[in-house]
Amino acid sequence: MRGLYAGLAVLALTFSVSGAASADEPDLALGEKLFARCKACHTLDEGGKNVIGPNLYGIFGMTAGTREGVTYSRAMKAKGEEGLVWDDETMSAYLEKPSAVVPGTSMAFPGLRKPEERASLIAFLKRETGAE
Repeated sequence: MRGLYAGLAVLALTFSVSGAASADEPDLALGEKLFARCKACHTLDEGGKNVIGPNLYGIFGMTAGTREGVTYSRAMKAKGEEGLVWDDETMSAYLEKPSAVVPGTSMAFPGLRKPEERASLIAFLKRETGAE
């Protein structure tokens, strides 16, 4: 009987540790759900069209305000000239509150306050835009 309890304890510990590890991982399904709000203005496909906002394929590593064929706000162009490059950190800050990162941005999005939502959206974007 002792062996049974010990085995159950090990099994429970294994699941609790693996559950804790996965809780820290971005949720791609949530990221996809969150991106549904962005679809009206952005596309993700390689070679996809710019809509109201730029196509986001290849955005990670790109200097802000530099995609050809997009009419960017003066504020976004200026941030690019200052050296703003889209990476996980800058994208997270922008998704949290766009106007804090690019004052005067024309992007009509209030932001995502929850870090886990931003991480999930970024993971989804990276998967869908060739960054992984």
